[in-house]
Amino acid sequence: MSKALPQVGFVSLGCPKASSDAERILTQLRAEGYEISGSYQDADLVVVNTCGFIDAAVEESLDAIGEALAENGKVIVTGCLGAKGSVVRDTHPSVLAVTGPHALDEVMEAVHAHLPKLHDPYTDLIPPQGIRLTPDHYAYLKISEGCNHRCSFCIIPSLRGDLVSRPVGEVMSEAERLVEAGVKELLVISQDTSAYGVDVKYRTGFWNGRPLKTRMTELASALGELGAWVRLHYVYPYPHVDEVIPLMAEGRILPYLDIPFQHASPAILKAMRRPGNIENTLERIRGWREICPDIVIRSTFIAGFPGETDEDFQMLLDFLEEAQLDRVGCFAYSPVEGAAANELPGALPEAVRQERQAIFMETQADISAARLARHIDRTMTVLVDEVTEEGAVARSYADAPEIDGLVYIADGDQLQVGDFVEVLITDSDQHDLWAQLA
Repeated sequence: MSKALPQVGFVSLGCPKASSDAERILTQLRAEGYEISGSYQDADLVVVNTCGFIDAAVEESLDAIGEALAENGKVIVTGCLGAKGSVVRDTHPSVLAVTGPHALDEVMEAVHAHLPKLHDPYTDLIPPQGIRLTPDHYAYLKISEGCNHRCSFCIIPSLRGDLVSRPVGEVMSEAERLVEAGVKELLVISQDTSAYGVDVKYRTGFWNGRPLKTRMTELASALGELGAWVRLHYVYPYPHVDEVIPLMAEGRILPYLDIPFQHASPAILKAMRRPGNIENTLERIRGWREICPDIVIRSTFIAGFPGETDEDFQMLLDFLEEAQLDRVGCFAYSPVEGAAANELPGALPEAVRQERQAIFMETQADISAARLARHIDRTMTVLVDEVTEEGAVARSYADAPEIDGLVYIADGDQLQVGDFVEVLITDSDQHDLWAQLA
């Protein structure tokens, strides 16, 4: 009787970048013949992929590690929390190993040490697109790791290091494999998508024998040739971002831009170490809409940053009214251990921070409702995410999975997940759309 294959349990927390790291680890585990267990009881050991960005995420990650230790006993920890000094071992000294983020080799070394793999050429085979945590019809495509910015509220560079761009040919080959495997939507992610290639001076790589610059515009254009939706996330507002707007107008990539502005007060932006010319930002938004009227702009902001006065906050609300952004998230400022912003004067009470976040979101709710109402009586192409007896749940070009809204199709119960369909929009609220098949 052959020996049972070694089984590894996997718990993944955090952002899409962490999910992308998890997919690489899972792919390598399967490539080497390890089975992925769905339960603590059946696993020979458990890998916990952590987040360490804000205090709530740290607590969630430590709780997940504790649960895995209680249920299984053999735990390897990876991810951003692992880069925060001795936090993990101080709390859970019995873990087998601790690594930081994007640490595939270190994780596999720890797995090999505590659970040697069995060699079996039949179980070493994996799908060409690798092992993914997302549904079959969409996938995250990570193009770089780390960040060269030093925003005062952020510790990502200390966790993930400076910018390291993936070779453009490698990115394009992965994208091709994903589309060939049935992926209908590619979500381009990184810490700073618009900085792609800066670290290698935008050197020319090769894809299928064709020269291609390691640069966001050229990459987006090439991805647009693959026949899938291409959605850009985490775009820092560099001037050359303007170059991708014509690609959106031409239908090469989705007219969707995820660009975190963070604030509108020049004084607060300076304290954040972010670009501070808000009039220029508004002018650029107007220019983008002239070129591509259907563009959807998603952004995130921080309310209650240290030193934020009533006047600063009013400038933020005024910016919302002027910019008329489509999708917006707002965080009440939360001190992050190791962030430079912790040393800034003028820290606000938590109650004030929470109140300003609530006022911000109430202001944006009316804007979002008005922006979505424009789609009523229009026909849109949507991608089906879920089908039940009550109909289908889909997303339009304006909706990234898990963070934006949904399109509910009452007569879509015969559709299939992953279908592109035309629908007529019949109703809306501040988040979602309702539709019927066109």
